[in-house]
Amino acid sequence: MIADKLKNGVNSVGSFFNKTLSIAEMEVRKLRHDPTELITRAVQPALWLLVFGEVFTRVHIISTGNLSYLSFLTPGILAQSVLFIAIFYGIAVIWERDLGVLHKFLVSPTPRPALVLGKALSAGVRALSQVAIIFILAVFIGVGINWNPIDLTLVVVVALLASALFSTFSLIIASLVKTRERFMGVGQILTMPLFFASNAIYPLSMMPSWLQIVARVNPLTYAVDAMRGLMITGGVSTYGVGYDLLVLFVIMIALVLIGAKLYPRVVI
Repeated sequence: MIADKLKNGVNSVGSFFNKTLSIAEMEVRKLRHDPTELITRAVQPALWLLVFGEVFTRVHIISTGNLSYLSFLTPGILAQSVLFIAIFYGIAVIWERDLGVLHKFLVSPTPRPALVLGKALSAGVRALSQVAIIFILAVFIGVGINWNPIDLTLVVVVALLASALFSTFSLIIASLVKTRERFMGVGQILTMPLFFASNAIYPLSMMPSWLQIVARVNPLTYAVDAMRGLMITGGVSTYGVGYDLLVLFVIMIALVLIGAKLYPRVVI
C-alpha cells in the first residue's frame, strides 16, 4: 500500500514537471517566429552601460568601494534587462485570451501551477539572451568578469529565477486588469520603481532610510546582489548568494501559487 502511494506520488510529480516543460517548450518555440526581439532587447542595456555607465565612471559621484562604477553597474543592468523583459510578459496571456488559446489551456488536464510555471520558465529562457549580451558588452568595455564556471552557472540560475519571478508577477497583474491598455499602464508604473528602489545603480547605503526598507523587500535587490557577488571579479554579495537565491526561490514559488489561483480569472 505504501509502495503504491509512493509510486503514484512519484508519477504525479513526474507528470507535473513533464507538463510544465511542455508548456515552456511551446512558449520558447514562439521565438523562432520573431528572433529579432532578442536583438532589439539589447539596445537599452547597451545604452545604460555605454552611456550612463561611462559618464558616471568619470564623474566619481557614487562610491562603490573597490569596484569601478562600471563593474558595480554591470550586474545591475543585467538584472534590469531581465526585469524589463519579464514584467511585460503577462500581455501575452491577454493576447492568448483574445485569440481563444487561453480557453484551450484552461480546459486541458494540465494543472494551473504547471501552466504558470511553464510560462515562467519560458520567460527565463528569454532572459538567457540578455546574460550573453551583457557579458559581451562587459568584456568590450573592460569590466573584470569572474569566469569561474560554477559562478557563471549560478549567474544563469539567478537570471532564470528572477525572470520567472517577475514574469509570474506580470501574469498576476494581467489576471487582475484583463485589458492590454491597463496592463501596459500598470507595467510602466511598476518597472521604474522596482529598478530605482534597488541596488542596481547605487549602493543601498546612499539611500534614505525609508527607501532602504523598500529596497530590502524588493526582489530585484537580491537578484542584483547575487549577480554582483558572482559575475564580477572582486564583487561581494551583501547578503550572501545562498540567501539571495533562497529569497528569489521562495518569492517565485509564492507568486506561482497565487498566479495559479488567478490565472482563470483572465477569461472572466
